Amino acid sequence: MAIFKRMSLKTGNTSRTNAAELTLRQSIYPLALVTVLFFLWGFSYGLLDTLNKHFQTVLGIDRARSAGLQAAYFGAYPLASLGHANWILRHYGFKAVFIWGLCLYGVGSLVAWPCLLYRSFGGFCAAIFIIGNGLGSLETAANPYITICGPPRYSEMRINISQAFNGVGTVVAPVLGSYVFFKDTGTSVNALQTVQWVYLAIAIFVFLLAALFYFSPIPEITDADMAFQAEATHANTVIKPFRKQYRLFHAAFAQFCYTGAQVAIAGYFINYVTETRPNTSASLGAQLLAGAQGAFAMGRFTGVAVMRFFRPRWVFLAYLTLCIVFIAPAITQRGNAGVAMLYLTLFFESICFPTIVALGMRGLGKYSKRGSGFIVGGVCGGAVVPPILGAVADKYNNTAPAMGVPLAFFVAAWSYAICVNFVREYREPADRMGEAALGIEGAAGGRVEGEAAKDEGLVATEKGGLETVESGAGSEEIKER
Repeated sequence: MAIFKRMSLKTGNTSRTNAAELTLRQSIYPLALVTVLFFLWGFSYGLLDTLNKHFQTVLGIDRARSAGLQAAYFGAYPLASLGHANWILRHYGFKAVFIWGLCLYGVGSLVAWPCLLYRSFGGFCAAIFIIGNGLGSLETAANPYITICGPPRYSEMRINISQAFNGVGTVVAPVLGSYVFFKDTGTSVNALQTVQWVYLAIAIFVFLLAALFYFSPIPEITDADMAFQAEATHANTVIKPFRKQYRLFHAAFAQFCYTGAQVAIAGYFINYVTETRPNTSASLGAQLLAGAQGAFAMGRFTGVAVMRFFRPRWVFLAYLTLCIVFIAPAITQRGNAGVAMLYLTLFFESICFPTIVALGMRGLGKYSKRGSGFIVGGVCGGAVVPPILGAVADKYNNTAPAMGVPLAFFVAAWSYAICVNFVREYREPADRMGEAALGIEGAAGGRVEGEAAKDEGLVATEKGGLETVESGAGSEEIKER
């Protein structure tokens, strides 16, 4: 019983721990464990893109109806990020949400098994909705955890490295679909039935991973920690009520538009290449999709390297601008030229999602957990844009002209990239967090200790292996806010 008591998931938000000041070395294990989650939902998302085309073939449904998969998957995100997952995050902490999300993912995978066996598209959409709730819960916790756990200076680089493994997952899934599930069985009902074993394996794996998270001593990060981090870096010089955090809401809008465009392009990639490139089968289309997702993953690793030398906000502006530049010709180009345009688009999409998360959360302080729910909730754009693209493609009986839909949403997301680079209220919090010495070993001002802590009226106590710092008045102030 002692071990279960020690592993209690209940965490207060008014006590400060040293989790806001973790060094790179101290943050390696928790970051590595959380990064496994990014591969999981990359694999799930990549498998969904592959199944989209094959449901059209096997079940004889049109493009607009097949978008129900994306609608169910991404439509679950705001329910999780603004609802149940965000409530658990604010009342119990990050670890509890990780376990909750993994359990939902496992349950949804078990439900998917019989639905695939009996070729029930509606039932599979319901299973995907449960999986989407699980993955939405994981993203609600994992994205802010990666940005906060470790030196603030490297938050954009950390989340892009972790998200790169998401890209690896999106590569593995279509490769599996092309070479294992749908090879020479493009029109066979048995093709979908073979996928059931993957979902069974996923269910077993995520339940085991949930147990690992429960017993792992990962540091918990409280609202007080995040308030301290923002104040120590002078990133939130003006405290405003949550409803006036306009930077956050603009970031959530950008996430909605960007994610919708990204999901629509990937979801109809196989349709695009089979229609515009001569002699391209659905199986070859899945292979080309795997290559495009490989370009996406490579773009993330490349983006991290570029961020080592340039400000993340500059890199974000450049990458999103190039998404617009390369998706536009895909509307009119055909054959290998059109496919190349989509490859380049996916390459430059790579860093956009995680960088919006990191920049949008800069300087939120005590609002970080709540704010992450809004940014992750923007992922529901993936439920809105693909059906629009599918409807346009059905109207023209061609997917290529419908690529104008993601182009329009990229342009809308571009407004945030412009503001975060050229509007002072957006730019300063990003730059101040990016220049902070907090958590950097050997850097002056990297940690608050001894007399500096006393000057702030803080009293250090030991709790659960982490240094918990409380201040009567300060805690009440945080609780009141």
